[in-house]
Amino acid sequence: MAPNPRRWLKDLTRTRTARQWAQQARNVGNLSQRRLRQLQNEAQVLRRDLDLFLTRAQARQEAEAGSADILDLPPGTDWRWRPRVLGARISPAGLAAPDSGTRLGDETGIWHDCPQRALILRQVPNRSATDLAAYGLQLETLGFGGSFLSISVDLPERALQGLTRSHVIRMDATLSVERPLSIYARLNVGHGPNTDEMLRHLGDLTPGAPQRCVIEFDLHYLDMNERRLEKIWLDLIFEAPQMNSTVLRDLFLSRHLRADI
Repeated sequence: MAPNPRRWLKDLTRTRTARQWAQQARNVGNLSQRRLRQLQNEAQVLRRDLDLFLTRAQARQEAEAGSADILDLPPGTDWRWRPRVLGARISPAGLAAPDSGTRLGDETGIWHDCPQRALILRQVPNRSATDLAAYGLQLETLGFGGSFLSISVDLPERALQGLTRSHVIRMDATLSVERPLSIYARLNVGHGPNTDEMLRHLGDLTPGAPQRCVIEFDLHYLDMNERRLEKIWLDLIFEAPQMNSTVLRDLFLSRHLRADI
């Protein structure tokens, strides 16, 4: 097959651009302060674009891959998804002493009422051969003096497409904790001016090997208006999280139709 001239030219341009940046890195000591600031600004814009490409490319690969993620999903599963923060490197990769409502990446936020903000939330690489996600999410709590702490994850709009009260949302999470900890998951569905919620207990986690938690949210029990669906998100709620370190090693969501009874 003959090469595509336009693609060849674009590939050549990217190769030359990479070489130019490599040369600039070697030549930093010889640059004027004005030129250095100019190149720093250009590099930061380029890095944001590259990070966005990597994140979207990883998300597409996960959506199309026939991997071990889907082997044990219920029959009739019509949607599956893993948050981007677990699939590709983000920048910045962490938050220290965050205000309530601060976001890490496009989909993930942290909510609390700790006056000292004694928290650290950061993306960490998964290194175990059994990990399906490339990255995990680590939450470190120090002298936590608040009454509530949660991590929220916004589900994509695709999760709302065709969603009905006949669906079941399935959550498959793998977590590890430094000290015993009780964790809850709450699914929130916004429709018009109303928001319906479902709360599930993941269990009382103990230190040691990562623990897998699989729960289901049966939307049959929600009084949601299927014609006015606007938003859906998940809260992971940590009970009495003082002086602990929790790693969310994976979070995989899917949906399927409930069995007729």
